[in-house]
Amino acid sequence: MIAQLIDLFLHLDVHLYELVSAYGPWVYLILFLVVFAETGLVVTPFLPGDSLLFATGAIASTGALNPQWIIGLLVLAAVLGDAANYWIGHYVGPKVFTRQKSWFFNPEHLHRTHAFYEKHGGKTIIIARFVPIIRTFAPFVAGIGDMGYRRFFSFNVVGALLWVPGLVYAGFFFGNLPVVKKNFSLVIFAIIGISLLPMVVGYLRQRRGK
Repeated sequence: MIAQLIDLFLHLDVHLYELVSAYGPWVYLILFLVVFAETGLVVTPFLPGDSLLFATGAIASTGALNPQWIIGLLVLAAVLGDAANYWIGHYVGPKVFTRQKSWFFNPEHLHRTHAFYEKHGGKTIIIARFVPIIRTFAPFVAGIGDMGYRRFFSFNVVGALLWVPGLVYAGFFFGNLPVVKKNFSLVIFAIIGISLLPMVVGYLRQRRGK
């Protein structure tokens, strides 16, 4: 399963083309559900986020997908995902803090996100859109911390409007350049590396402080 996930991440463009060929318009629903799950369920932080949006934009540039439809649906998926995660955190979050580590759930991610939230406050909801794992847990922690929903929702919408169009259009304009297409796996690595950079810097600062 791990090998399959790695292959999926590294060859997202190929797999998405296969999905479009096999399922046609149903791909819009598949992409909607993946983005909703990646942002809305604390047990699925391993799903592709930034790289998926970039690859989707690259495919949309070929005419296989409508970029306006993609952006509209995935912004909605991201907003609804964060909203669902907030309310899950609001109602069941305190119990999850005491759960032991499992294959599906790592409490350490939750505590790391809580520390990130304490440092950056409400704007964490926006910043977290661009940070894997933190993106999945930030709205959950906001729900646990009883952040006012109206305030949370405004950050949620702004974050989604920056995250989805930004990465989809990046893929749309650059994803099919010969040098990018030829080295798509390296580009995916770069996207993942850049998105993980804030976590790495935070970890190094924490170690240095200790």
